[in-house]
Amino acid sequence: MVALLIGLYTFYILVRLYVSVMQIGYINQVKRKGAVLMGEAEYLDAANYAVAKEKLSMIEAFVEYGLFLVWMMGLIYWVDSQLMGQSVPVQSIVAVLGMLLIHSLITLPFGWIAKFKIDAKYGFNRSTTGQFVKDTLISTVLTIVIGSAIVWIISMIMTSSTLWWLWSFTFIFAVVIALNMFFPTLRALFFDKVTPLENSELRTKIEELMSKTGFVSSGVFVSDASKRDARLNAYFGGLGKTKRVVLFDTLIEKLSPSELIAVLGHELGHFAHGDLYKNIAMVGAMLFGMFALFGNIPESLYLELGVAQSPHVSMILFILFLPMVSFMIMPLMGMMSRHNEYEADRTGAELGGAEYLVNALKKLVSENKSFPLSHPLYRFFHTTHPPVIDRLRALGYDIRASDDEGFGDPCPVD
Repeated sequence: MVALLIGLYTFYILVRLYVSVMQIGYINQVKRKGAVLMGEAEYLDAANYAVAKEKLSMIEAFVEYGLFLVWMMGLIYWVDSQLMGQSVPVQSIVAVLGMLLIHSLITLPFGWIAKFKIDAKYGFNRSTTGQFVKDTLISTVLTIVIGSAIVWIISMIMTSSTLWWLWSFTFIFAVVIALNMFFPTLRALFFDKVTPLENSELRTKIEELMSKTGFVSSGVFVSDASKRDARLNAYFGGLGKTKRVVLFDTLIEKLSPSELIAVLGHELGHFAHGDLYKNIAMVGAMLFGMFALFGNIPESLYLELGVAQSPHVSMILFILFLPMVSFMIMPLMGMMSRHNEYEADRTGAELGGAEYLVNALKKLVSENKSFPLSHPLYRFFHTTHPPVIDRLRALGYDIRASDDEGFGDPCPVD
């Protein structure tokens, strides 16, 4: 059983690496052709940025695989032996939180490289080392506090019911919903400074836009995201009465009011179509399947690992295999998400004007250095948004599709 699971995980890593290799090869080939949606220099810059991020992702995959093998080939047994004699909640909290903290420490250099090497090279990073350390410490403390409470509750559920996997799923799903509700508040408390939008004219336009779709918000706010990053973004956060509109200050700086209204019209399209609830339902379905699977693991697996069938071992296995299961499910979630993006674009065009949404999308691509082309396999496994070229065409924007621009062959790399 252990050999089978290691084999499945190995296959997952190989597929993930193959997709990355195809993506890098594709970008390196098409970047030599005519620029799309950008000037030549910008286009080349965006291509090199995408390749640099993908190469770092491949190294991370190797490290993830190494950690998986270490756990499966002895570390689970060692941790279990060290915790013998402790109460079930103590075993679970120490084992699971220890695992998460070890993984965070080992992968921390990748976050630093991504921010202070790659993002800094391409003009995105505005954070300082002090800010990075502060954010990391806050995230770690939140993980310990919230994670300990969650692990303790799940360990108690697992020892009190034969249907523990069903009740654990119910509890975790409730946590997911709660985090979606309070995410804007938590982010404002610990990370970004969020203030009410001062531009009364723009605020009035946004409020009028929200009223057209029945979106009731607790307010329109501006985040000082520029202190960390130069990218443009905005989000509608929360559920029920906690909903709020948060605009990155970089977005307000780069987009005209009409373009900004069109972008928010797109986001309101997600609300009007219930996309947030669809996404939560998809996550719920994935979690249900995961809990059902790990709630019925054959006892032979525990015997092969040399450990007892205990809550902390089950939780460690759950966390170890979550990336693989997520990768397998991502194509289905991505397909649904890409469909939702087209629908939201239609709403954004209706509410804010197709011309302004097209201009906004082009600016977002340019400012965020989002390379507009990708290998079909990469899109299948990773992307939640349709290619921006397809989105622009759907909005009526005329893009020439000649072989010289790299569109004639949708997959120029075999």
